[in-house]
This record gives sequence, structure tokens and C-alpha cells, in this order.
Amino acid sequence: MSNRKTVERVIAPPETHWVGDGFRVHNFFPHATDEQRMSPFYLLDYNSRHYFPPSDKPPGVGPHPHRGFETVTFAFKGKVAHHDSRGNAGVIGEGDVQWMTAGSGILHKEYHEADFARQGGDFHMIQLWVNLPAKDKMTEPKYQAIENREFGKFELDGDLGFVEVVAGAFNGVKGPATSFSPVEIYIAHVKAGAKLDFSLAPNYNTGIVNLEGSLRINAHDEVPVDNFVLFANDGSDFTVEALADSKYFILSGKPLHEPIASRGPFVMNTEEEIRQAMRDYGTGKFGHLE
Repeated sequence: MSNRKTVERVIAPPETHWVGDGFRVHNFFPHATDEQRMSPFYLLDYNSRHYFPPSDKPPGVGPHPHRGFETVTFAFKGKVAHHDSRGNAGVIGEGDVQWMTAGSGILHKEYHEADFARQGGDFHMIQLWVNLPAKDKMTEPKYQAIENREFGKFELDGDLGFVEVVAGAFNGVKGPATSFSPVEIYIAHVKAGAKLDFSLAPNYNTGIVNLEGSLRINAHDEVPVDNFVLFANDGSDFTVEALADSKYFILSGKPLHEPIASRGPFVMNTEEEIRQAMRDYGTGKFGHLE
């Protein structure tokens, strides 16, 4: 393959930590890289498949602020309910995506949907933070609630599976999500033996989370389940082969090349902007949420 994009590292899942009592996550970045390495993506928390027993009190995380970026939640197993300080509420169903632009600031809480919590079951999620360009940091908050049926879908020949397109385009099939900078996000569901060729811009920062099964990249690098593939910025083309029935998540985006100042739930460009965010939060400018 000419112009090959090679694997820089295969990263085993970092030690888990809890976000509230409802999200047991491995932080692939910035924990295992640095704040700029996957720009425009800032954070990827991966809730590998984990069984939650039945509970009358839905586990989750209480009200917390966000400013300066977008949170994108992918529900592979389980359901997540949410509320915010602007009166929005909803449920992220299994297979769906919620794309929240925090922008100028919002209070938000997320927890297991009540019926799912009462029944218990496997919970499998990704939360991705997409940094906003400096000119868009203070944009008005908004949501894109994207149901699975809205995804673009590319079918593989020979009944070997399909690729869901959430953002960007794959083989001419477009995804429904809109973003403030160019990103590509796909979810591949494939049978053992399926090979897929991808072509993504050399300067885009690109990675794969292996959600299920086992993969081989470019006929060389093997990727166990729950591992993250970090690609080098040295080419555009790569091949993913499923060594077993597999499901994997691909993300790629054009880096912002802007300074980052971050503290907890705020991702801005300067320390003064962080201090202002903390002042605004402290004085109630993000609204109120019980």
C-alpha cells in the first residue's frame, strides 16, 4: 500500500477510575499521550464493558460545569439519561450518540437511565471531548441527539458487516453529525476475516478503540480488545483486518494548532480564560441544576 499510515503505538487500557459512581473508565488521552497529541480531540474516556447489578438508585455523576469544548457520548450497551441547566433532558439509547456543545457554559448531569438501572446489565460507553477552536469557545450551547437509525451506513460485500458513519464520510457515505472543525468518526461492525481499507489525511490525528474482538493493522500490528491504536502522521492509507468477529471505533481529526489551558471541566486557550470560567461558574452564570 502506497502512502501508508503506520501504527505509532498500541496502548493497553490504563488503570480504571470512576467518574461519579456510574462510569468506570480508562482514560486513553490525555493520560497516555499529551493534551495536543490527538487534537482536536482532547479527552477519550472509555467505559469498557462492565456489568452493573440492579439498583433502585441510578448511578451516575451529579451536576458539573463544562465550557470550551463538546462532549460526545456513544452508548454501545446500556442507556444514559441526562439533564442540564437550560432545561434540556433526554435519554441516550443503546447504539445512539449525544453530541453536546458546551460552548460558553452549561451545567450537566448524567446517570444510568432508570429502567436500565433497575434491571442492571452490561454498560459499554465512550465519552469523547472535542475541543472547540478559539473563535468558537463561547458559542451558544446546543445538542445533537443522533439516533442509530440516522447514522450513515456502508455495507461490506459478502455479508461481512458494515460501517456506521457518525461524522465525516466513508466511501461516499456521510454521517449526520456537524462539528466546528473537520472530524471523521466511524464504528465498524465486522465478521472474522473482513478487511477494510481506510484513507485519512496524513496530518489528521487518528486512532482506533477496539471495542470487541481482535484486529490486525496493515497485516502487522495486532490489537487486542479494549486497546487503543495511535497512528503516526506519516501517510493516509491503512488496512484493518478482523481476526475474530469485531467492533471498532475510528476517530480522526484536523489538529487545531492552538494553545490549550485546561482545568477539570474547562478547556480554554489561556489561564486567564480558565480563571474567568471559574469566576463565572462561582457566580452562577452557568445557571442552576439540582
